[in-house]
Amino acid sequence: MVCLGNICRSPLAEEIFREKTKELGIDVEVDSAGTANYHIGSAPDKRMIDTAKNRGYNISRLRARQLKPTDFEYFDFIFAMDSNNYLDILKLAKNVDQSAKVYQFQDFANVSEPDYVPDPYYGAQADFDYTFQVVENSAERIAKKIKGEKRND
Repeated sequence: MVCLGNICRSPLAEEIFREKTKELGIDVEVDSAGTANYHIGSAPDKRMIDTAKNRGYNISRLRARQLKPTDFEYFDFIFAMDSNNYLDILKLAKNVDQSAKVYQFQDFANVSEPDYVPDPYYGAQADFDYTFQVVENSAERIAKKIKGEKRND
């Protein structure tokens, strides 16, 4: 799960997706990162921590990190929260196989509205609530999609 700073959207997506896959009995490793190095080592934004906590998710233990080249080797999927981060991630891919692992979160979830995960950082609480709803809905859809694909293997 990748956004710009790894303090709002991507840590939220990491934790929600982890819980949704656990509920479905899918054994996966989930992590999050940012394309920028602004917040390396920082906890998620307090407003997102509180938003998640109020809905039963604990993201306070997560710490921001920057996406690194080895992530392409380690993870099967790399989900970008928006098109700008998607393009930045693709620039880091070394080959076609690595590029093929990169998806836009909303595209993979088959959600067209909104077609990206909105960044609430400069917004009000309502923006954090909306981002939470978008991420939770899409994370559940992606978990179910992956469960279906694993069943067919």
